[in-house]
Amino acid sequence: MRIKDILTIIDGTVACGNNRMNDEVETGFASDLMSDVLTLQTNNLVLITGLANVQTIRTAEVADISHIILARNKKASPELLALASENNQVIIECPYSMFKTCGLLYNAGLKAIY
Repeated sequence: MRIKDILTIIDGTVACGNNRMNDEVETGFASDLMSDVLTLQTNNLVLITGLANVQTIRTAEVADISHIILARNKKASPELLALASENNQVIIECPYSMFKTCGLLYNAGLKAIY
């Protein structure tokens, strides 16, 4: 699934990474617990979270995750955006709950990790 398709499905807006709209992701994972994110061993993943702080970007960097959706109408801070830009990460802001965001993406064909 391409990032630009994800934007349409979840009514998202790009906060960082406009140049990567044609990137493809195969799976999704939702968590606010960054220690769970660190256990993932997969590629082409989009992380769905409500944790909108620099720690999310640092964790995604360590886990080699380049695509992050901030659910629950969370907004990225300037510090978060600066770090995400430095790491060439895509940040999408989404107005929906994590549950609804995951459901919409799953119904549209995004696969779960497990």
